[in-house]
Amino acid sequence: MGLGRLDLMRDDELRNTEKVSDPVESVGSSKERDRIAEHRDARADARDRASDVRDQRADDRDERAATRDHAASGLDTGAAADRAAAWRDRRLGASDRARAADDRRAASSDRLRSARERTVSSIDGLTGALHREVGIVELERDIATARRTNQPFTLVFVDVIGLKDTNDSLGHAAGDRLLRETSDAIRTRLRSYDLIVRFGGDEFVCGLLNMSLTDAAARFSLVSADLAATQHAVLSVGLAELGAGDALRDLIARADDAMYKARQQRSARA
Repeated sequence: MGLGRLDLMRDDELRNTEKVSDPVESVGSSKERDRIAEHRDARADARDRASDVRDQRADDRDERAATRDHAASGLDTGAAADRAAAWRDRRLGASDRARAADDRRAASSDRLRSARERTVSSIDGLTGALHREVGIVELERDIATARRTNQPFTLVFVDVIGLKDTNDSLGHAAGDRLLRETSDAIRTRLRSYDLIVRFGGDEFVCGLLNMSLTDAAARFSLVSADLAATQHAVLSVGLAELGAGDALRDLIARADDAMYKARQQRSARA
């Protein structure tokens, strides 16, 4: 196939790539951020394909330039024209390679921005905990790891007592502060890789890979003591340890039941 026809075909590809527009920035829902991330990933893929096309076109031009140089060296007639054409092909080849490099840099930037969008979409902006949908995926992954490596796994269900009363009496800003202080206290007492999921309005679920139920209970006793010292929050905590045949829903149900019983005992003592 001649280079001229090849250029026409590839130019169509490159024009189609350049039609991919930048998504409108949004700080909205996680679904919107995921849509933007998917758009950027698609644009990065298109730019990588365009880079490959331009690099190949540059190779073709360099090859044609070499052919013309060879022809010019053996002929007197038309040698000047061949050398000029060879020079032009090399110049255009260099331009294609420069644009290919630009496309690859833009593709890399798109992928970085896409990754940031996905990170933001997975995190609850108020507490810094994982959103429920993302958290469930990560909890399932840790459970699979625990089974594969024969490590313990403990799930902790945490309820922030009195959030509604705080919202009603002091306002939602105070309620938000209560939730932030709770998540911060949990994070302080857990390991950096432990999962903290905002499961509901006043509920958190934590996944603790390679931690026994006894050790997890000791850590959350410290969390409760930390919050009691500030007189800002009271927690009700339930724990469940992964057993043979347990699914995530089984752990959540057992931990939720244990949390409810702990709350009843607290009310009875009061």
